[in-house]
Amino acid sequence: MLDYDALAALAAVLREGGFDRAAAALGVTPSAVSQRVRALEERVGAALIARGRPPRPTRAGARLCAHFERVRLLESELGAPGDDAAPALRVAVNADSLATWFPAAAAAFARAQKATLDVVLDDEGHTAERLRSGDALAAVTLDAEPAPGCRIQPLGALRYVAAASPDFVRRRFAHGVTARTLAAAPVLRFDRRDELQMRWARAWFGTNALGPAHFVPATQGFVDCCAAGLGWAMHPRALIANALAQGRLVELAPRKPFDVALHWQQVRLPSAPLEALARTVRAAAGRALV
Repeated sequence: MLDYDALAALAAVLREGGFDRAAAALGVTPSAVSQRVRALEERVGAALIARGRPPRPTRAGARLCAHFERVRLLESELGAPGDDAAPALRVAVNADSLATWFPAAAAAFARAQKATLDVVLDDEGHTAERLRSGDALAAVTLDAEPAPGCRIQPLGALRYVAAASPDFVRRRFAHGVTARTLAAAPVLRFDRRDELQMRWARAWFGTNALGPAHFVPATQGFVDCCAAGLGWAMHPRALIANALAQGRLVELAPRKPFDVALHWQQVRLPSAPLEALARTVRAAAGRALV
């Protein structure tokens, strides 16, 4: 049998980002947390935490944390007397969904449920990895194949448009948007995994060659830098609707959108809060997505 106090210590260290914070969250000393984690590592015969700032789970540590979080979620529904702690659902969501349609789902869930949300940000192409590693109970993802132990439902597509500031368009695309002008114009990317601009250019203009890239890993900062003229980029149309209406941004190719199909994946657990979250997510997506 695993020691669930030790599992709680392990999960707290990884969730809170350190031994001192874990101790404060659990109401024990940092030494007690360290001893519990060490005892658990000896029990399973493997390192569970890669020490660093912040500490990261090893593969074995991630599996044990996933097991603990799932057991805790199921136990919370038993309604043990005196146990008023709200279960936390860890959900992986991409930044653009969090900036557009997902908050409505989260708010609807919170109004009806005791459980809380622990949202983890990641690229939509990689949120499914959070499920596979046990780091999340559910995810908004591009992946149309269910992760092991999960079930999947289509949500619809988030519509993106290519846009830039009016001045940038005049300077860089005076003769139109073509493979040649795209290869010379500076482009914004969220991070080095962001290939949306290239996918749009390949789909509509048959090219993978884009101009020099600026990296701006913040949703609002990404929009602001684009409006300031740093480069062109792909944006969720709903996110920049006001900027388009005000003329701070203009579409590069108004009849050439790019739709990104999203899916909802969740672990196969008989959990009422998890099912309630799935319902609110589907409802919000149905109103907002293509």
